[in-house]
Amino acid sequence: MVRTGGGAAHTGPTLAVVAREAGVSVPTASKVVNGREDVAPETRRRVTEALDRLGYVRRPRFDASKAPGLIDLVVHSLDSSWSGAVLHGVEEAAHDAGLEMVVSAGLTRTRGGRPERGWLDKLTTRGSAGVLFNLAALTPSQYAWLDQHHIPFVMIDPVLEPPPGVVSVGAANWQGGVTATEHLLALGHERVAVVAGYRRKMCSSARVAGYRSALVAAGVRQRPEYVRYGGFDETLAHRRMLELLDLPEPPTAVFVCSDRMALGVYQALAERGLRVPDDISVVGFDDLPESRWTTPALTTVRQPLSEMASTALRLLVRMMAGDRPESTRTELSTRLVERASTAPVRSGSPGMSPHVGQTAPPPLNSCSGRRLLC
Repeated sequence: MVRTGGGAAHTGPTLAVVAREAGVSVPTASKVVNGREDVAPETRRRVTEALDRLGYVRRPRFDASKAPGLIDLVVHSLDSSWSGAVLHGVEEAAHDAGLEMVVSAGLTRTRGGRPERGWLDKLTTRGSAGVLFNLAALTPSQYAWLDQHHIPFVMIDPVLEPPPGVVSVGAANWQGGVTATEHLLALGHERVAVVAGYRRKMCSSARVAGYRSALVAAGVRQRPEYVRYGGFDETLAHRRMLELLDLPEPPTAVFVCSDRMALGVYQALAERGLRVPDDISVVGFDDLPESRWTTPALTTVRQPLSEMASTALRLLVRMMAGDRPESTRTELSTRLVERASTAPVRSGSPGMSPHVGQTAPPPLNSCSGRRLLC
């Protein structure tokens, strides 16, 4: 006999029997059968085990073989050169692989980088064969949903450490932090501060760890007051730099963990009448186009954003074909790009006092001729 339960054709026990076996309500069991993501991982596990144990046959809602040429790319936003570089890398690799791409932007702006509830359900509707998540933090139930539906996915620069077995691609952030700090130390700076992103974000904590490791290796005293967090936000970075300048013994150099935040740091220094690199040296991180437009041009650590994205796409293609990468974490190397924002520390001077009689220069915009940044 064939019955219908929860919208899926099956033979054998009814959905009510499955729900009773799993100790849940029929609507909850129906959500699991129909692939809804708003179910707790433990509840999903109990229902899934009951379905298998009782022999409940579900009509599959997703078949990657029916639409092997469509993938989804979920990005934080499309209004930054950072996302533009990621999009460029995925687009080129997808074209080479003969894939079409659906781009969803803004889904991870809320709730700590987590895609909005209900979005994953749309994957089955359009028949996506795989997903790339950029700067995202999935919930346990969302990870379970993807696993249940056998949809391969790869994380590009995940916000938090992914669960075991999740494939991700990122940059060598720890080594980048070491390289940036070693560059400043080699110029004679010992009072080196860091303006980081978020305390708990993977890339940010790794860059700060690299900064600290470089100080330890050089025998330079670590100063807790020199570590500030700007949330990868230009305005917050501006505020953090002013706080550093107000210290009794301010830094002579600062490692800023993103080029975007470096814009805010430049602005704070200009307001105090300080010159880069004469009074203070600045190193950024990313090597976005903005780093070349500043005055002076920003020394920065280049992370290969487009290469990270294309690597993630190639890994996803392998997973769509049933292959499993040998390593779940791929890190691409970073390198220092030296420009004009760093210089040797001035001997016999704290390097932080405004020049007598000199007023603070206004910010520049290379487009309009004003000092410091668009």
